[in-house]
Amino acid sequence: MKGLQDKVAIVTGGATLIGEAVARDLIANGARVVLADIDATKGAAVADRLGPAARFQHTDVSNDNQIAACVTATVAAFGGVDYLVNCACTYVDNGAASTRAEWSQALDVNLVSAAMMLQACRPEMVKRGGGAVVNFASISATAAQAGRWLYPVSKAAIQQFTRAAANDLATDHIRVNSVSPGWTWSSVIDALSGGDKAKADAVAADYHMLGRLGLPEEVAQVVSFLLSDHASFVTGADYACDGGYTALGPEGRAAAITRLMS
Repeated sequence: MKGLQDKVAIVTGGATLIGEAVARDLIANGARVVLADIDATKGAAVADRLGPAARFQHTDVSNDNQIAACVTATVAAFGGVDYLVNCACTYVDNGAASTRAEWSQALDVNLVSAAMMLQACRPEMVKRGGGAVVNFASISATAAQAGRWLYPVSKAAIQQFTRAAANDLATDHIRVNSVSPGWTWSSVIDALSGGDKAKADAVAADYHMLGRLGLPEEVAQVVSFLLSDHASFVTGADYACDGGYTALGPEGRAAAITRLMS
């Protein structure tokens, strides 16, 4: 991927399946990556798997001091910061019954922490002549989903944050985009399905034109593209990596009109 060689990225949520895939793809394209995550055990294991181009930095993204320490550690390890991938999130969501504390937690982790990470990385990117950011939004940002209020609202806000940041940071030569995955074989779907990917694919099939879950590697490739020089004229955009979920509509994958004739 053009332009990723010798660049330095911070990937929040780096201990997750998708975060690890993003880091792996960036490293395969010549970048070095700091994995920022609250899970020290999984984060260290991911860094070991990825090798010397990866470092793990224990980071609670809702803590500004830890965000600052992450940026400082990245500069110390690799010399600067070129890219930020805001992948960390919480899935706490009790829909209509969600408490004020749960609303605050969801927005703090999924939205405010992304803004604070970018705020902390911005001066380092400016020192390098610019940079690029990919925020993780979601298909949930644009569709009503039964029983889910917090996660979709936070992801819709991420899309607006992406547009606002792209506008204000353009003069710093910092591009800001978001990616909206569909159902993807992620840490949360792994846990909810009991590790049964075939079952998860079967459930996802009706909601995606391609009839399956996405793979972490497929999402990672879109992230790498958005960070790379191949996307040098792309900013303020949301890229769907969703197997056709967003385009599908309520009629689904089967011909609906024939129901009138049955």
